[in-house]
Amino acid sequence: MENKKFLSTTRLAKKLSIPTKHLFGQLQERGYIDRKDDAWVLEQAGIDAGGKYQVSDKHGQYIVWPESLQLEQATSSGMLTATALGQKFDLSARRINQILSEHGWIKRHVKGWLVTPMGQRVGGEQREDNKSGIPFVLWPGSVVDNASLKNTIEELKGDTKEAKEFPVNAPSADKSSGFRDKMKPKLRTADGHFVRSRAEMLIDNWLYTAEIVHAYERRLPIEEEVYSDFYLPGGKVYIEFWGMESDPRYCERKKQKIAIYQQYGFSLIELNDQDISNLDDVLPRLLLRHGITTY
Repeated sequence: MENKKFLSTTRLAKKLSIPTKHLFGQLQERGYIDRKDDAWVLEQAGIDAGGKYQVSDKHGQYIVWPESLQLEQATSSGMLTATALGQKFDLSARRINQILSEHGWIKRHVKGWLVTPMGQRVGGEQREDNKSGIPFVLWPGSVVDNASLKNTIEELKGDTKEAKEFPVNAPSADKSSGFRDKMKPKLRTADGHFVRSRAEMLIDNWLYTAEIVHAYERRLPIEEEVYSDFYLPGGKVYIEFWGMESDPRYCERKKQKIAIYQQYGFSLIELNDQDISNLDDVLPRLLLRHGITTY
């Protein structure tokens, strides 16, 4: 009978009629769960709220919650959590907090976020979770119409008119001098880099808001003339986006390039078209494998 009273995070999200990724974000925001070693783990506050582990042959170990669990996304006064604000822009709570931090509206705490004087000027209010004690910030509904915030989110999501004119899947597998001379980088990213495709812009913007130092089109330290899409010196890892895998010549060049990475023992993260629309889920997991953590 006890199992009927508990739901997985996915099933609870359906019951609450919110996207699963937003529920995970809200649970993390409240300090109920955290991402460690490529998996979600329960924190003490989550246990206090009734969360527990369950094991099945099909799914292995996962977290379940009392079906009565309620997480307020908005207060009676209409104030919004980062999760609820993220839903307005189809972004995760983590991503929203990174953007708000970049604006100078909030700053990191040991765990959670603190509102700054600039954030207070646009209506941000400091709160603390009753169970975990983790600080978070609530925002007035009017903040979704803030011109500065909207412009930043459009830029980071590649929703500007200029960005939409660029292809998502430009042939980044071939970055020899001939290709690089022929296809000039013309698309400006949030941190001032100029890249050749919209996918590269979205990756660059994601790394920027996650405060991860990165270089664009870094040449590999070998005799062959090979350029990576991105290089992250903090973890000595390269990132390649494969965008034209239906083209036989492109696939051959991709195969050759991967062989070079393997030959020299360089760490490589590979991304494809499907990953670009799920960077918030994909990149933290892949980066963690190389010792790079995101918050």
